[in-house]
Amino acid sequence: MITSLGRLEEAFEGQHLAPYLSLLDKAAWLSLLLGVHAVCMPKHIGNQDAVQALCRVLKEDPGPLTRRKAAFTMPQLGYRSGVTALIATMQNDEGAMVRDESAVALSSIGDDRVLPELEKAIEDEDEDVANSALIAFEYLSYPRRRRESSENSSTI
Repeated sequence: MITSLGRLEEAFEGQHLAPYLSLLDKAAWLSLLLGVHAVCMPKHIGNQDAVQALCRVLKEDPGPLTRRKAAFTMPQLGYRSGVTALIATMQNDEGAMVRDESAVALSSIGDDRVLPELEKAIEDEDEDVANSALIAFEYLSYPRRRRESSENSSTI
């Protein structure tokens, strides 16, 4: 088990994801520094196996900063498999900064099927979350509006 930042960095240098996945399963008891590194460094290894581990962190980790960093890392991996967990986090997390980062992450993933959930989040009690949801909603809905406008003008 990796218990120091140096050993975590060695695993990173070797592009070994398994130590990170092991740490993410136990992220709740790690120091803040190790927990955040364990959440952020897999984006450089780029393996879909990290998505499910990050989903668990979003749901179970008691530290809002670690959950926020998990939401930040998800879209950087380049997979859509974490969208459901990000939606649940954006809607239900007790930490405004975690909800905010989840809205931004959903925008970055680029799946416009999340538009209804983003539209609901525009009503979030926290102004930053509401603004991030609005920006994400507009960012994702623009290509759809453009496509629909183009289709309408070609049928006239």
